Amino acid sequence: MKINTKVAAAVLGLVFIGTAAKAQSLDDARKAINAEQYQKAKSMLKNLTVTEASKDENYFYLGWVYLIQDEPDSAKLWFNKGIAVNPKSALNFVGLGAVARLDKDQNGMNTNFNTAVSFVKKDSKPYVYIGKSYLLSPPGTAITPADANAGIAILRKDSILNPKDPEMFITLGNLYLSQLRNTEAFSSFTSALDVDPKSAAAKVALGVISKYANNFDDAETDFKAAIALDPNFGPAYREWAETDLRWALNDPKMASKKAEGVDHYKKYLSLTDMSVESQMRYADFLIYAHDPADYQILQQVATDLSKSAASNLKVYRYLAYSAYENKDYANGLKAMNTWMTKADPKRIIPEDYLYLGHLQIASGQDSLGMMNLNKAYQLDSTQVDVLEEIAKSLYAKEKYKQAGDEYALYISKSPHAPLTDLFNEGRSYYFEYQNQYFSKATPKPVPDSTLLTKADTAFSRIQQKVTKPVADIALYRARLNDYKETDRNNIKGLAKPFYDDFIKTVLAKGGTPDDRTKKNLAEAYDYLGRYYELVAKDETQASQNYANALANDPTDKQALDYQSRHKK
Repeated sequence: MKINTKVAAAVLGLVFIGTAAKAQSLDDARKAINAEQYQKAKSMLKNLTVTEASKDENYFYLGWVYLIQDEPDSAKLWFNKGIAVNPKSALNFVGLGAVARLDKDQNGMNTNFNTAVSFVKKDSKPYVYIGKSYLLSPPGTAITPADANAGIAILRKDSILNPKDPEMFITLGNLYLSQLRNTEAFSSFTSALDVDPKSAAAKVALGVISKYANNFDDAETDFKAAIALDPNFGPAYREWAETDLRWALNDPKMASKKAEGVDHYKKYLSLTDMSVESQMRYADFLIYAHDPADYQILQQVATDLSKSAASNLKVYRYLAYSAYENKDYANGLKAMNTWMTKADPKRIIPEDYLYLGHLQIASGQDSLGMMNLNKAYQLDSTQVDVLEEIAKSLYAKEKYKQAGDEYALYISKSPHAPLTDLFNEGRSYYFEYQNQYFSKATPKPVPDSTLLTKADTAFSRIQQKVTKPVADIALYRARLNDYKETDRNNIKGLAKPFYDDFIKTVLAKGGTPDDRTKKNLAEAYDYLGRYYELVAKDETQASQNYANALANDPTDKQALDYQSRHKK
């Protein structure tokens, strides 16, 4: 259908006039921001920068919306426009300070915040927004104690200036809550309610305290109270949804809460104008859910968002994460490369390198993948699990020395490393020694005996941790101790006690051994046969052990050779 552009223009003009005629005050815009109706707030504020172009606050709040949506460049543009309108605009200098903080420009942050404070007279809002600035952080990163304390300090100054500002108390409470200082947070939020008993935001904040304390019933009560105060306050439904999810993850008996959480999130979306920004917040929720079904939804949401010209570039992060979890590695790698190459480097977080590494390894780009997993660990040392994945990749590529070192590092850093990783550490060092021992390189390398020591240490630690002997551990310790016998003409029998343990452990299990175990038993009996024949000079024991070897492997060459040499 062809649209008549003249008619469309006229209609749009009427819509604009109609919209402008409605209440479009700064207070309305701020209420929209607090309700997380960001698209609505931006529309209002853009209109206000035209109809009330001389008011610097309009530019600040528009910039602030962009800032909390992780678009600092756009935010900075509006803050500078506000300063152009009023060179002494404290709020807009706060905005520039917040951008500088996110850019890790400490000097720029301090300069702009100090400038803002120098212009403050009786208005508490610049102090409040300096406090809010310290609550801003890139996705996936926590508020540091230093940042929280800096925000708390500035707001304590504000409380002297204006002790009746509920927004100040809510911001102060959020700063305390970011450090799990629940008592101080509770006091701040209740102070906000004392000032404004109808504050839905303060009620929601109290519910968040209960959520983090896993007092889920109390949290629900507070969210319901917030909704009773303001049925259209979307953040109450969002926090309720995230509480439902946490409840389901903490208590398997409450698994149904996850579905309830999705319903609450849909209600939140309906109250926040279904904007691109609200849907991206929904994407954050789905990532946090970490459920296979949710990743299917996330990939579809992200795919739809990526088709919108209005989308934040961050949508490619969501696409990459969800595609990896859904094993759609080709599309995941494509999306992640788009994000990593086009996003401002300051917006890249450690988890991005983590997923990039995962996607590259899954796509056969092991070297690049391991490099990026290492990058993730260097940027965030709490990501210790990446060391395990690097170790596994190195092991699969038969780079055993590096794999052993990586397993050893992972085990030293992780309190939850499984014994299988300790076993793989030992095997890595053992196989590296074997490769050196049997190397056909010219000149032939001298095998590194410290590898055997490292392998034996790893195997020994396993045996100390388990309640019952492990046959495979005894077998590997026997083999590596045999390698320690460098003088083959003067064997001391270092491997004997471990082969004895291996046989004893296998026989204690009872039943018929599988073919692999039979081969290993033949190996053990062979060694004992040689020991009794050549070292202990006990032909009875030698004969018996060689016979046992043949019982497990009738083709065993050493045992057959012994029998052929001792035929009567």
